[in-house]
Amino acid sequence: MDTPGGLLESTRAIVKQIMNAKVPIAVYVAPSGSRAGSAGVFITLAAHVAAMAPSTNIGAAHPVAVGDGGGPAKKLIRRIKRVMKDDESSSGRKRRIDSKKDLEEESAEEEIVEEISSDPMADKIMNDTVAWVTTIAKSRNRNVEWAKKAVTESFSVTEEEALKEHIIDMIAADLKDLLSQMEGRTVDLAGIPTQLHTAEADIVSLPMSRRQEFLATITNPNIAYLLMMLGTLGLIFEFTHPGVGFPGIAGLICLLLALYAFQALPVNYAAIALILLGLTLLIAEIKIISYGLLTIGGVISLTLGSLMLFESPDPSIRVSLRFILPSVITLSAIVLFIVQRVWKAQRQRVTTGAEGLIGEIGIAETDLNLEGKVLVMGELWDATSTQSIPRGKKVRIRQVDRLHLLVEPL
Repeated sequence: MDTPGGLLESTRAIVKQIMNAKVPIAVYVAPSGSRAGSAGVFITLAAHVAAMAPSTNIGAAHPVAVGDGGGPAKKLIRRIKRVMKDDESSSGRKRRIDSKKDLEEESAEEEIVEEISSDPMADKIMNDTVAWVTTIAKSRNRNVEWAKKAVTESFSVTEEEALKEHIIDMIAADLKDLLSQMEGRTVDLAGIPTQLHTAEADIVSLPMSRRQEFLATITNPNIAYLLMMLGTLGLIFEFTHPGVGFPGIAGLICLLLALYAFQALPVNYAAIALILLGLTLLIAEIKIISYGLLTIGGVISLTLGSLMLFESPDPSIRVSLRFILPSVITLSAIVLFIVQRVWKAQRQRVTTGAEGLIGEIGIAETDLNLEGKVLVMGELWDATSTQSIPRGKKVRIRQVDRLHLLVEPL
């Protein structure tokens, strides 16, 4: 096993399967450099045999559902208390209260701290998780106190410390070494003592199926984010170029795959709202010329939403800036290109229809004594002029009234 952690409910399902398994299960944190972080702690403790490879670590099982260490308010409170404690220890006495007003202010501050620090939902999740990890550790005869600290204080230890603290059963260099050390070991299997005979056991690897590999790929935060952005680009292209078909279909497929991936990731719905707002502003820029104001707002909203998309203290479960910046820049560039083309088209002189005739040059086919005929772009028109124009002279069209032209001498 090598994991930074996962969703609490998914971890409960895995541990439940291990605790009720009909065959012995060994969890081996390997290869070297791997870790059993967060959810990995619960799974390792639940195994009938827990082993680690050299240069690995286990711990830091604080439930992130509480809000990354208990939330910003509790972090601030702990920091204030620590500073006050350090100040008291260095001076050897508490801060002197000079007046009754200072005493009242200090009392009010303590009431505020007490009110902020009370978080019933956070305490409920924490107490439930501590009770759960305690029962797991007790059932496998492992270090209960360390298990509690791994949850409440995010304790983390190396493989040697884990063996010394009776958190794991052995340190194994590789899989064959693990099977050799497990030989003759007795484990409790659903209340029945069972002796293991693994030294000569055949090793059969069970790799992920094609379907599992595909699902594992799209649930990568970066891939899920790219799928969402590609889906959005496809739909925008379909809306701006109706009738093409392929971009809309491909975009919808990518968007649905991204929504599926979001089910397995800690998605921040406020971030999704920011991303949707950013996309709406960028699309609105195509329809409403705001001279870049909507585009700037869309880019800012899209960037902030992308950075906040997944809530997790682990960088591996967040979208990388290497994916966010190119995606936002590409999407913004496409929108700006479309806006520039629309603006350029609006500023071009009309070249078709009646309005396209205004300013064109023609030749008087007859003498124009107020009225006559002119030849314009190969067509003969009835024309009127405010002054006499001899036949053969060039004229410029000033106005078009249905099938009648108002001209002037060039």
